[in-house]
Order: sequence, then C-alpha cells, then structure tokens
Amino acid sequence: MEIIQFKEEKIFIDKVKKINKNTNPTYYIMTMGCLLNENDSEKLSGMIEEMGYIKCEDPKKANLIVFNTCCIRENAEEKLFGKLGELKKYKAETGAIIAIGGCMMQEEHITAKLKKSYPYYDIIFGTHTINKFPEDLYKILSKKQKIKDILDIEGDIYEGLPIKRTDKTKALVTIMYGCNNFCTYCIVPYVRGRERSRNPKDILKEINDLAKDGCKEITLLGQNVNSYNGGEGYTFAKLLQEVEKIEGIERIRFISPHPKDFTDDVIETIANSKKICKILHLPLQSGSTNILKRMNRKHTKESFLELVEKIQTKIPDVVLSTDIIVGFPGEKEEDFKDTLDVVEKVKFEQVFMFIYSRRVRNTSR
Repeated sequence: MEIIQFKEEKIFIDKVKKINKNTNPTYYIMTMGCLLNENDSEKLSGMIEEMGYIKCEDPKKANLIVFNTCCIRENAEEKLFGKLGELKKYKAETGAIIAIGGCMMQEEHITAKLKKSYPYYDIIFGTHTINKFPEDLYKILSKKQKIKDILDIEGDIYEGLPIKRTDKTKALVTIMYGCNNFCTYCIVPYVRGRERSRNPKDILKEINDLAKDGCKEITLLGQNVNSYNGGEGYTFAKLLQEVEKIEGIERIRFISPHPKDFTDDVIETIANSKKICKILHLPLQSGSTNILKRMNRKHTKESFLELVEKIQTKIPDVVLSTDIIVGFPGEKEEDFKDTLDVVEKVKFEQVFMFIYSRRVRNTSR
C-alpha cells in the first residue's frame, strides 16, 4: 500500500474544465449503499464540480450521470439495471455520459451483464480508481472511447481529493478502507480489498480543517473502525483521543465497529469522553453461537453479551443499535430463539433486520 497525494489528476480536471467552459453542463449522482459510499460520492462530486459541472436532481436533465453502486444486497443490482433501462432513450437522444462505479463494478458478472445488456454506458470504474475519474471523463469527452477502469489490486490511499460536502456542520471522515474479516455472508473484502488505514496525521488534518470551516460533528468511517492501525501502536482508541482534542468539534461518532475488536481501551476512551456520542452500533448478526461460527464472525453469543455488559457497566447511559440477519443457511428455530434472547437481554434501542441475501463473489483473489 502506498499513500499518494492527488496531484497528477488535477491536470485532467483542468482539461475537462476547459472543454466545459461557457457551457454550464449538469451532473446527477445516485448513491447506493453505506456511509462509505456516501463519502466516496462526496469525493466524486468534488472532482466533478471542479470540472465545471453543476449538480441537478433529475438524471434526465443531466449531461453526466453517475451511479455509485453497492453490492451488499441483490436488490441494489435490480435498482441499477432498472435505472439504466429508464435512461436508454435519454442517452440515445442527448448523448449524456453515463458512468457507473463503486463496489458492484468489482464483480465480473455485473460488468459482463453491462457489456451485454446495457452497452450504452461510457465509463465503469472500481472502488480503487475513483481518483482517476477526471482522466476517464476526459478520454470520453476528447476521444469518445468507452472506459473500463477497474484494478484488481488492494489499492493505494489517495489524499487530497476534492470533496463536496452537503452539510456544513456534520462531516463523514473515512479512516480506513477494506476489511480482513471474511464473514461468509459478506462480499466486501472481495470488492474493497484488505484493510488499509489512513495516516493519523492526514485524518487529523482533515478534521482540523473541517473544524475551522465550522463543522461541529464528525463521523469516523471504516468497514471495521476499531481495527484501525495507524502504525507504531497508533490504535483506534488513540485516534479517538486525538480527535477529542480538536477545538470546535463537539460530537464524535463512528461506524461500524466489530464486536471482536471492541477493546477495553476503546470502551474506556468513550466512557471518559465529553464528545464521543454514547450511541454505539454493535453488529450482532445472529444470537446463535452455531450460526455465528457459520458466519465466521469470531465471537459467540456469550462473548457478545459479556461485551455488552462491560460497555453498559462502564457507560451507563449508552444506547445500543445492531444488525441482524435472519434466514441464514442452516438456521433452525432454536438458533432464531437465541437471537431473540440476545435482543431481549440487551434491549437495543434500534435493530436493523435483513433477510439473508446470497451474494456472488470472485474467490480467485
């Protein structure tokens, strides 16, 4: 992994901006999926607006249409293909540029279907190539060539990308990318790669700059934030403590932690903090140790309940939310009853429940 400053791509931002001079082109962006996708879309919007585009809310009034996709659930695929079908006639009539990126583009069967059934797209780009979007767009505008810019690599970390935030007082800040957990129901490690943590100096600079601009609330993002490793012993607890010191920041949130990595120093840091919100999302997925083993979750029903007891003891006013998957392969009535038992004992404030959705993955990586 290499940390690279966003410099070379600025050349292409300027080239596209020159092409767009005095034309006031518009763009539309649809974001599917999690807060990480939302943050990626903010970066895409930042680059696109620097290239001279003006945001609009109707894809059929846009010169550039961008889909930032998610592949966690199958209905996301159906939504994308439905939207593309609606745009076929508009594309033919106007020549609008259609760009499709995000996690879904890292799946070979999806890109194959796009090529076969929706060949009127212009750009597809992966989770590791957002930084190259200005170059891809320039090639479309200047050379009219279809672009497929997907790298089957773990990805470098790019710092300094332009970002268009929609809220002046709240901001999403990604602290790490990828995941090493390989839960059996999850495709994320195959489409976003392995864990890569940002340099703490870059994270703290971003948050300091946000605070100077009037931002009051920060949400730290990662597929598994509490496994953050900034190097030389710089843990997630240490990062939280440093963010706490930043003047102007009044509230700190983070999502999503993994129960197996929720260490005592993190709990202690939250308990002693005046800024970290005592609202924690703690994904359970199942209350059955048998199903958790099938899920490769690395925690048991008992260890989860022990963790919750520890958190509630140290942080009496804590509010907990969770994720639960029902209908996982092999789940029996007694397994589901174990899940209900955990829910009753913990008394979650909010539960996000999902029916198990099988995902196709490329296991060759």
